[in-house]
This record gives sequence, structure tokens and C-alpha cells, in this order.
Amino acid sequence: MSIITNKVNKEVFCIMFNKRIKEFEINYKTRHWFLFTVKMSMRIEEDFDTSLNDPNYEKYRRYAKQIQSAIEDNYKTVSNFKKGSVKITGFRPGSIIADYEIKTTTDSPNNPEFVEANNKVANTLTSMGFPVAENAFAESENVTLSTATKLYPLQDMTLKCKIPDSVDGTMSWTVNDQVILQNGKYSFSEGGTILTVKSVTEKDKGRYACKKARTIPYIQWQDIVIEPLPNIIVGKSERQFQCIDQTVELTCCETKYDVEWTPIPSGDEVTLPDKGCITLKHNIRSADCSTETFTCQLRISELQRLSYAQRTVIINKVNQVLPCKNETLGDGKEGEVLKGPCEKGKEGTITYQCTLGSWREINRDCILQVIKDIEKQVEVLAPQDIPAVVAQLSTATVQNNQEITQSSVTVQTIVGILVKIAGTAQTIIIDAPVMKSFLQTVDILVSDLAINSWNNLNINSRTDDTSTALLSAVEIISDRLTDGNFTINEKSIELNRTVADRYSGISNLTNSTTEILIPQISKPTPITIIVFTTLDNVLPTRDTSNKNYSNTDVRINGDVVVVKVNQKINSISFAFHITDQSLGNPQCVFWNFKLDAWDSTGCEVKPYISKGNEIGKITCECKHTTSFSILMSPFSIDNIALAYITYIGVAISMASLILCLIIEIIVWKSMTRNDTSYMQHVSIVNIAVSLLIANICFIIGAAIAEQKQPTSVGRCSPVVFFMHFFYLALFFWMLISALLLFYRTVMVLSQMSRARMMAIAFIVGYGAPLLIAAITVASTAGPKNYVTKQDACWLNWLESKALLAFVIPALTIVAINLVVLIVVLYKMLRRGVGATTQPDEKHALVVIARCVAFLTPIFGLTWGFGIGTMVSRDLGVHVVFALLNSLQGFFILVFGTLLDSKSTSAGPSSSSGLGFFHQRMHRRNVNNLSRASFFSTTSSNSSSGSDTFMNA
Repeated sequence: MSIITNKVNKEVFCIMFNKRIKEFEINYKTRHWFLFTVKMSMRIEEDFDTSLNDPNYEKYRRYAKQIQSAIEDNYKTVSNFKKGSVKITGFRPGSIIADYEIKTTTDSPNNPEFVEANNKVANTLTSMGFPVAENAFAESENVTLSTATKLYPLQDMTLKCKIPDSVDGTMSWTVNDQVILQNGKYSFSEGGTILTVKSVTEKDKGRYACKKARTIPYIQWQDIVIEPLPNIIVGKSERQFQCIDQTVELTCCETKYDVEWTPIPSGDEVTLPDKGCITLKHNIRSADCSTETFTCQLRISELQRLSYAQRTVIINKVNQVLPCKNETLGDGKEGEVLKGPCEKGKEGTITYQCTLGSWREINRDCILQVIKDIEKQVEVLAPQDIPAVVAQLSTATVQNNQEITQSSVTVQTIVGILVKIAGTAQTIIIDAPVMKSFLQTVDILVSDLAINSWNNLNINSRTDDTSTALLSAVEIISDRLTDGNFTINEKSIELNRTVADRYSGISNLTNSTTEILIPQISKPTPITIIVFTTLDNVLPTRDTSNKNYSNTDVRINGDVVVVKVNQKINSISFAFHITDQSLGNPQCVFWNFKLDAWDSTGCEVKPYISKGNEIGKITCECKHTTSFSILMSPFSIDNIALAYITYIGVAISMASLILCLIIEIIVWKSMTRNDTSYMQHVSIVNIAVSLLIANICFIIGAAIAEQKQPTSVGRCSPVVFFMHFFYLALFFWMLISALLLFYRTVMVLSQMSRARMMAIAFIVGYGAPLLIAAITVASTAGPKNYVTKQDACWLNWLESKALLAFVIPALTIVAINLVVLIVVLYKMLRRGVGATTQPDEKHALVVIARCVAFLTPIFGLTWGFGIGTMVSRDLGVHVVFALLNSLQGFFILVFGTLLDSKSTSAGPSSSSGLGFFHQRMHRRNVNNLSRASFFSTTSSNSSSGSDTFMNA
């Protein structure tokens, strides 16, 4: 019996053992082949295109296919990766972030295999034309960080990061890719996993992310939305009614939140909500004439303690009969003025006056509530929200076009919205549907229905500039259009977008035959042409001769055309149909946003000839160029003569500087036998080198500006930095020259070693410019406000005022050098001018004139005309500045080298050119001791310190 039992136990044991082995194998295989879905992201340094929001668009499909293919091909060598599992889940701004998923047998991609694969993906995509960012890859999850379902203004916001414990690394938080630092607004707790934002507003919305830094960073993020700030409208906060038995109405409106009146006295009633408004019908009893206070508040109890959550209305009851009565506005006496709320569905005020026993409307500032809501949205508009907001604005404008076009304040509000949208769009690329919605709104604003509104906005007033702001918004947003060929047609607006190396087209709008001709461009480039047939209703007729008021003797007698080309074009031709044949003296003009007026500079009127016969059209040809005067002027002057002066002058200057340096090399040994002469020629050489390199950079910058408009920040920035540095170096070496002359003229008994003078000169000559140039880059490069955005490669003026980093040091040095010149002339004239050996130098004015002629180019005094170019657009000022300063190198060669007989003869004899200066300093009233003190050289036949300096 026991034997049988043992046998059975053995069989059971074997069965159980085999079962355990099977379970182990199944568990092992299950664990080994269990797949994790890992969410990743990759950043591409390219402006976000709004078409990447929609998977149905060609660009979305193309980008998704190429990126997915590159990831799949390079991940297939990773042992933990499941082939064919890559999926692009979407794109989002910042610049372009591509989100994708992969399936792996590990829950983390933070290992060397994935790191190597990511590097290969980046290389592959870069070779395909995708500018993949450095450290572009991250494990990225879109999660719920907020602990609250909804976030309201002025509440504290708490975000909690739920990163797994297995993820190691330093914790940090960002909002819209900007690192958050702990301060009064932000605080961290629980090891940085919880972020608290104090008293949030709508400006605090955006993408919040917590990040653990490691080889492949781990990121959790959420797009945080702050609910809009309530706007409870109750009308006038204090009203008076006659104390008699009557029923008065108190209306409270809030379209986004539910509201309630409190208290509600017995017998009173509240109407049901209608378009966001409720009305309290309050019964006044003659037996109770006391003041009453009613409050309209939000129904959300947690918000009722906040300042924006309620509005009060005080009812004063008076025992007198007032002529004007209204159950909503209250009672008033003759001539009294008060403001009441607009109708339901609108926001603003209506002004009433008590006239002949009734309240009569005298002014209306009402805006549709839907437009006002959009205005509030764009105050905190994010680039990714632009398509939805533009579509919303277009729909609201089309549906309410009659009311909108008849209200000046509404037109003005919508223009303000468009301006903000255009400004926000500068960091993304706009696709055709977004631009169509934008132009639909503009088309209604410029329609014939809005003529009276525009007349009210433009009448003898420039405080609003609404019309020019509208045109500017259209121009600005058209800069951001996606590449490709498409056409948008509205009733009075036509947009043509094409990529070509030339353009010729005729408008297809009704009653428009405008022709545009752009001659051949260097290479195919995006071209945008926008034709308006009704902007004569919008734009004022003020010109550069009368910029304060519209010119009633002039009218816009044709279409208005906006042309945007990403390459610099030197000329463009338009053929306009003349709307009113009875008008004479046609002018071709463009709207100059800097002058805020019509400007004809660079444009010429020509008759339009078709098959040999003139018809009812005129041709406008416009040319625009850049000049040397931009170095100190915030204005861009388009004038062909100024451009010729600039380029010819700079070319002559560069050739002269090269010749000057060659001469200095040849005569260097014989000209530098004493310390003063040595320092003088060191200054001349460094002035020549700095000016030569600065001019070369100027030519390169001008070439870049000619090729691309708006200015390419990436290509311009290095050129601007070196141009800024070397032009500053020029000024500081001119300062060294002036101070050396001052030192040798005034402190004649003082001595300084050559080594010390050299050290000071090079620290000041190159150290100070480098410091200024570096600080300028550091303080302006972040927001891309370092260089100008139009017309030239130079320091920015409009946005950051970076131009002052050149103008202030330059003009300061010019002022110092001028003082030195005056002191030197004074010292020279005190020693007398009558003992000269040269008869033509006996007159003090002749001496002064020669000294000024020799010293002006060395001291850079002609740059003082830069003050004029900063404050004036006058062409003459800019021509004088460009002529004198573009030729500075030529003047240095002539007065600093060729007229120096020491240089031209390569010997130590006294100068017959600049040598007259030291003769003035020592010919009279100088005893032997004083004369000996002026000689601080090692050469037995050397001149005085000041003489040697002036013989540069």
C-alpha cells in the first residue's frame, strides 16, 4: 500500500514540476515580448506652418512620411525596438515639435542604442533638408499636470509632475520653453515635483512642462488654459428714481458665466437668461424711500470672494419730480448727461442727455460682444491658436457685416485684432486657408459700406492711424505665407502667391485692370501680390509735404497694390487704370510707414502705351536702394544718387586705405625712430585697417540686403557684429590719435614709455569696441532684434534701439576730438603766427584752415553730420554725410600720408606738409629749456612730439 502511494506521489510531483517549468517559460516569454508604448518628441528648427495642424494637408502628410521613414530606418538596429511601430501623432509649435510613438520591450529609451539611433535619425533628416535641433530628442508625454479641472483668474494654480521614480535626473520646469525660476510668482515643493503659480491671469496660459535631465530627457507637459476674466455689465452703478410706487429694471449681463442678483426682495422677480443677461424687476414703494444696494455676482461660489466676481447698483430714491424718466436708466433733470449699457449682445456704453423731458442718445460706443470676446482672446494669443481665432473673426465679421461697417469703434477694434494677429504670426508660417479668412475680414472692413466709418476715423486726426495699421497688418502677415502657388479672391481684394524668378500679371478683380511687372530676379523666390480696389475709402491722402492732415485736393485715383518679394528687387513696374479721367497731375506714390504718408521717392510716372497709342492708364516705375547714411540714421533713404555716392565713395576709400598701408610698410623704419612718431604711425595703421575691414563688411552687408527682404537675420548677424566692432575700433583709434596729440601738446614735460602707450592704445582701441559689440549682441540677439528687419544689414533701431550702441560712442568720440582740436589750435595760436617762414601762413585763418583740413579725417570729425541723419530725412543731409564719410579713407591717404613729406621721401627731414603745425608750436616765445623739453626722442635730428604726430 505504501509503495503504491509513493508511486502516485512521484507522478504528481513530476506533473507539478513540469507545470512549473511551463509557467516559467510562459512568464519569461511574456515578460520578454511585452511591448511598451513609448512617446517621444523631436524638435526641428523651422518656423511652424499652420498647415501642420491638419493631417489632411499635403505638408503634414509629407513631413510625417519623411520623418517616420527616417526614424523607422535608423531604429531597426535597436534590439528593443519593434519594427514597423513608428507612428507620427502630430506636430506642435516650438519651433516644430514632431510627436511620435514607438513600441519597445523596455519602458525607457534612455540607453546607448537609442542615443546612437537618434543621432543617425538627426543626420538622415538633416541630409533631407530638415534642420534638426541639437539635443532634439526627448521622451515626452502629454499628461494632466493641473490639480484643478478649471483654472480661473486670480486663483493659485498647482501643477504636479508624476515622473516615475525610476527616472533619474535634475528636475526643472518650463513655460512656453522658458525656464521657470522660483520667485514671488512661482514656487516649488516636494523636491520640485509640484509647481505653484500665484494669482494666475490669462497671460499665464501656455505649455507647462516638467523635465528630468538625462541623456534622453524625460518630459511631461500640458497646455494650460486660464478661463477668461468675467466681465459683469450692470450699467451705471448709481441711479436715482422718484420715490413713488413703480417698478424699475436692473439688468446684468455676462456671456461666459452664470450670474445672479442678490438680494431679491419679496415681490421682485428675475427674468430667465437672454443672451447672457438677466433682469431684476424691483418694486419701489413710496413708503420706503431709503437707499438700496443690489449685487450681481457669479454663481460659482469659489469665485465670489474675488474682486471681479460682483458688481453693485445703488438705487437712490428722491422726493422730487424729475422731467426725464426711464425704468432702466433712472430719472434726471433737464440737460443732465449719463451713460447706460449697450443692447444685449453688445459691449460698451451709450451716452444720453435729458432733453425736452426725455433721454436722448447723443453718442454710441457699442461693440458686438463676439468681437469684444475675440479682442480679449488676442491679448494672450499663442501662435498655435491663430487659425482658430482668424476663422472665428472671419465668421463673426461676415455674419454681422452691416453692424460692423456702420460702427467706427467696431472697425477700429477689428483692425486692432488684425494687427495683433499679424504680430503674433511672425514666429509661424501661415497657410492659404488662414490667409483667406484674414482677407475675408479685411474685405468687409474696406467695403463701400464702411466709407462713413473710415471718414470718421481719418477726419483731421492722426491719433489712431487705424487705416495705416490695417495696411501694415496685411503687409506683415503676408511676409509669413507658406511657399507655393495659390490665389485668393474676395470682392475687392485679390492675392496671388507664386514662386518664380520674375512676375507679370493682371488683376482679375471687377473694374480693375492693374498690371504688375517684376523683371528677372537672381533666383526663384516667393512673390506675393495683393491688389485692393477700395483702399481709397480707407487710406488718407496726406503726403510728405503735409503729414498732419489729409490733402483734400488729392485723391487716390486707382488700385493700391502690395508687393512682397523675399529677394531685393531694384525696380518694379505698375500699370494703373485711371479711375477718374477728369483728374490731372497723376503721381506714383507708395505708403511710407516710417513717414506715415504717401511718398513718391524713387517712383516715376510714365504714360502707358499699347500698340503705339496711349490709353486711360499710367505706368509707375519705382526703384529703391540703400545708402551709407544708414550707419547713423534710423531712417532708410531710397535714392539712386545716394547709393552711387555710397558705393563709389567706399570703393575709392578702400583703394586709398590699401595704398596708405603699403606706403606705411615701405617707410615704417625711417618714420618710427622715436616713441611719439612710432605711436602716431601705429594709430594711423590701425585707423586704416579698422576702416578697411569695416568698409568690406559694409559691402558684404549691402550685398546680403540686396538679395533678401526682409533682412536675413542669420546671414546678417555675423556681418553686423564685425562691422559694428571695426567701425567702433576706427573711432577709438581716432580717439587715441587725438589724445596723443593732446598729450604731446598740453603735457609737454610728461613722459610715458612706449610699452605703456602701446598697452593703453590697444586695450582702448580694440578692447572697448569688443566689449560694446559683445554686450549689444547679448542684450538684443534673443528676441531677434539685433539687426534691422528691412532694407539693410545694420543694427536694429525700431524694436531694440541697438543702433545707439554705435551712435553714442561714435558721437561722444567726435565731440572729444573736436575739443582736442580746439585746444590744439588755441595753443598754437597763442605761440603766434607772425614768425613763420612761409608768407601764406601768416594769417591766423589760413593756419586754422590748414590744421582743420589735416586733422579732420584723422579725428573723424565729419561723422558729426551723423546727428543730422538721425533727426532729419532731408536728402541733402544724407548726401553730405555719405559723401564725406564714405571717402574718409581717401582723405586719410591724402592728408595723413601723401602730404607728409616724411612719408613720401622716406626720410627724417622736416615736413613741408603737416610740418607747418610744429613750426607754429615752436617758432616764437620758446626758450631753450622749453624747447629741450619738447624733444623726447632718440634721434638727433627728430622733431618735437606734436610735430612728429602731425606728420602721419
